[in-house]
Amino acid sequence: MPTPPTAPPRTCVATVSLSGSLTERLTAAARAGFDGVEIFENDLLASPLDAAGIRARCADLGLTIDLYQPLRDIEAVPAGLLAANLRRARHKFALMNRLGADTVLVCSSVSPHAVDDDDLAAEQLARLADLAQDFGIRVAYEALAWGRHVSTWDHAWRVVEKAGHPALGTCLDSFHILSRGSDPRGIEDIPGEKIFFLQLADAPPLAMDVLQWSRHHRRFPGQGGFDLAGLLRHVLRAGYTGPLSLEVFNDVFRQTEAGPTAVDAHRSLLVLQEAVGLRELPPPVVPTGIAFAELVTADADPVTGVLAALGFTRAARHRGKPVDLWQQGEARILVNTAGAARRDGTALAAIGLESPDPAGATRRAEALLAPVLPRRRAPADAPLEAVAAPDGTELFFCATGHPGLPDWRADFEEGERAAEEPLLTHVDHLALVQPWYQVDEAALFHRGVLGLDARESVDVADPYGLVRSRAVTDPQGRVRIALSVGPAAGDDTAHAQHIAFATADVVAAARRFRSAGGRLLAVPANYYDDLAARYELPDAELETYRDLGILYDRDEHGAFRHCYTRTVGRVFFELTQRDPGYRGYGAPNAPIRLAAQHDDRTR
Repeated sequence: MPTPPTAPPRTCVATVSLSGSLTERLTAAARAGFDGVEIFENDLLASPLDAAGIRARCADLGLTIDLYQPLRDIEAVPAGLLAANLRRARHKFALMNRLGADTVLVCSSVSPHAVDDDDLAAEQLARLADLAQDFGIRVAYEALAWGRHVSTWDHAWRVVEKAGHPALGTCLDSFHILSRGSDPRGIEDIPGEKIFFLQLADAPPLAMDVLQWSRHHRRFPGQGGFDLAGLLRHVLRAGYTGPLSLEVFNDVFRQTEAGPTAVDAHRSLLVLQEAVGLRELPPPVVPTGIAFAELVTADADPVTGVLAALGFTRAARHRGKPVDLWQQGEARILVNTAGAARRDGTALAAIGLESPDPAGATRRAEALLAPVLPRRRAPADAPLEAVAAPDGTELFFCATGHPGLPDWRADFEEGERAAEEPLLTHVDHLALVQPWYQVDEAALFHRGVLGLDARESVDVADPYGLVRSRAVTDPQGRVRIALSVGPAAGDDTAHAQHIAFATADVVAAARRFRSAGGRLLAVPANYYDDLAARYELPDAELETYRDLGILYDRDEHGAFRHCYTRTVGRVFFELTQRDPGYRGYGAPNAPIRLAAQHDDRTR
């Protein structure tokens, strides 16, 4: 691991990674904390500001222009084309002088006129570097993964080394290196001063044409499957001291607001720098449980009716706010009727996370750009910090019953006592539906800020599309959060959030709920015919599941039994009986649940 520098490296983002006008992108980058930008040529051409105006705008924002890109199809071409290319380059270098940029990116040629001749490529790149040097500019040569003759980082470096020009170096791009499966260890043999620029992008593993993969599916570091930390370590060992820059082509990022995207981008670089020892951040404080889930509603009766039928008791009421604490075992639900009525009815608005160090968890969140939310509280209220997740969910760091730390329950006055033994013991997991454009950001947030582990993404069939889901959890499985995005913004069924409660006897819990007047989600009879074929279950057990709408799943570690209440507003509840080793969430049954919920809403 590299020795941490006296100051962390500068951070940079390509304007192509963000949406909006060029001035909007620059403003977003500066506000997110970036030190510099790469100016993508198309963004400059479409800007009403001239080069001098863009330079002044960047200076006002405290941004440097670290790269201008790209110059294409320059090298290994016939003499007539080279003359035209050098004429084009001369105009661009003059523009760069007005812009205040001193490094230009040259991509390996994809021109059908280029020939496979490294000596010619090196000679022509040296001539380009001669011209650039006259303008005080450096040329960073990059291998495109789909380059006509030069498509790997080591080949590009051999051409640069052959040219032997002081104004010519290489640009390393993590996507072009890792998408081809190239071994980056040899990068350590490149003299650090000849690595003129480093561009970073992650990507999910996809079996597709590399050009389309690159143009549409790049991600910020930590949101894909590449070993960016490993590659960065090799680059640093070579002696690279330049900026860490993000160049991410992504269809989603080009459609979403630039400000949040820039924050997500900068957060990803902070987490990456921490991973390789370039930056010290407050250490992650992994949550140890779910203290509470808070529901916000204008009309408490429907949801409290469901909670009462599930066996919850109104155990306490907040001293100064219209917030009731409903509890069963260690499962706690806050029902908040404060504020204006929600148009979408009852919704899951906040989560209390048990933390061994709430102050440390807050420092970590702030360092990773999570906004700390203002909280209205009386002088006697317990100090309880909250930060906002990307989807707006409030996350509170709690120390329930922890000696020497404030206990949020002290803000509540005792209410009713439980009349019977609890069948539900604690919150098994929470399911949070994300806006379609934030699911990758949410996974990085929960991993980087909270220290949770992200599982593989799962695609679930919905009657009207696909639901993509990714779970985050602590190593012990005490905190489980499923992050999902539904097929359409207006699909209320796929976008309902839910709270899953753990029980040692799902049959008894379901029967008690139904006998108390609760209505369980009806499951099609066809499901149980298929269940009998897939698993050898006793007839009586299968008939009980059919009667109560209980779903069944099994993996190599154990079984999972679960059933659902009907939806109230945008929330429903799940009863789960999990064998100790079972690690999933009943994903094979999710299409059945979604179809049943669609059917239930249309009745």
